[in-house]
Amino acid sequence: MKKLFITGLLASIAPFLLAQKIDAIINAKEVERIENVLASDEMRGRQIYSPEIDKAADFIAAEFKDAGLKTWDNGPGFRQELVMARIRQISLSATFDDVAVDPQRIVFVTAEPEIVIDQSSGYETGRIKPGASVFKEASDFTGSARNMIILVDSSFANNFSRLSVFKRNRFKTDKNIVFVLGTELPKKYIITAKHEVKEQSLANVVGIMPGKTKKDEFVIFSAHYDHLGVGKPVNGDSIFNGANDDAAGTTAVILLAKYFAALRSNERTLVFAAFTAEEVGGLGSNYFSQKFAPDKVVAMFNIEMIGTESKWGKNSAYITGFEKTDMGSLLQKNLEGTGFSFYPDPYPSQQLFYRSDNATLAKLGVPAHTISTAKMDAEPNYHKVSDEVKSLDIENMAMIIKSIAASSKTIVGGMDTPSRVKKEELR
Repeated sequence: MKKLFITGLLASIAPFLLAQKIDAIINAKEVERIENVLASDEMRGRQIYSPEIDKAADFIAAEFKDAGLKTWDNGPGFRQELVMARIRQISLSATFDDVAVDPQRIVFVTAEPEIVIDQSSGYETGRIKPGASVFKEASDFTGSARNMIILVDSSFANNFSRLSVFKRNRFKTDKNIVFVLGTELPKKYIITAKHEVKEQSLANVVGIMPGKTKKDEFVIFSAHYDHLGVGKPVNGDSIFNGANDDAAGTTAVILLAKYFAALRSNERTLVFAAFTAEEVGGLGSNYFSQKFAPDKVVAMFNIEMIGTESKWGKNSAYITGFEKTDMGSLLQKNLEGTGFSFYPDPYPSQQLFYRSDNATLAKLGVPAHTISTAKMDAEPNYHKVSDEVKSLDIENMAMIIKSIAASSKTIVGGMDTPSRVKKEELR
């Protein structure tokens, strides 16, 4: 009888101690402290390739170290370096069946200074057909691990030259993609291109917390820490501080790292990632995602813009792609009785599931979702200089981060495994 009493007493004390621990680590004071650093004027909007984004990376790395996380791949630091190639075309020429082709019909996306390809080069062929989402499909092709020639239907002729946007930032190791305006590729062709290639470095910030019994299964908590930098002054202010977009998400990742590191109850390996270059096409998350076997990633909690109330008010957020897996239902089940609610994405026409840093892994079947509160039809400070700390609801932010921690407990603890994104739902 005494043993049962003691067991019951411990069971009742455990939730109380857990609540104390989460409140001590995730609270409004800590949220504001981190936000005031990341979204300060001194960070000058955390634009890629700037000294300030390096400063932000150093701050995040110091927070990860303070939490007691391990470094990525047991490296010397928390930075995951990306070598980028910034590319300027010098010349391009082509012949199809020995007839010169207008170079305006070709966009050669490569990081090689000089390259010549022909029908014997072993390039695979792909197509962008009439009625397709041309930039979405082009983006998917440029993320391919194969050398490809993509035939783009002539119905996209007016926008074809805009595909050169994919030449701006390339990983040094990326494969070559050639876009050709037309429906057929001749049996004999030669395409020659010369580019000026400049290498520049970017960095994700990644920390690891190894699991106890399921070390080879990964749960990822992520956000992007880059923003727009400095622009034209508006009422004397030219700094796009990005307090909500996405210092808010980065703040959440830091505090979740500290909470789970203090708890030490994760059966699965936890990965905490702050991505670079989301604002220019998700380059950081794309590179990061390539380092994982998709079937080993159990779940991804990507956190984007949680600094304002959702359309349902306080103590609520939405999950992009809610209907594509059962992850949202699992999270909500873990929050029963808390007063917090997760909802499906109320802005399906904006395709948010494919627009944030969860997209690369989601396309590979991973239950990778973005959690947000941003009112995408009426967010007053989105991509504006007014996105400052004073515009945030700090108390509500703290509650959202606590709720993400609580909702993820059965996934982190190895008890629940979300269903996968079905391939037919990825289109």
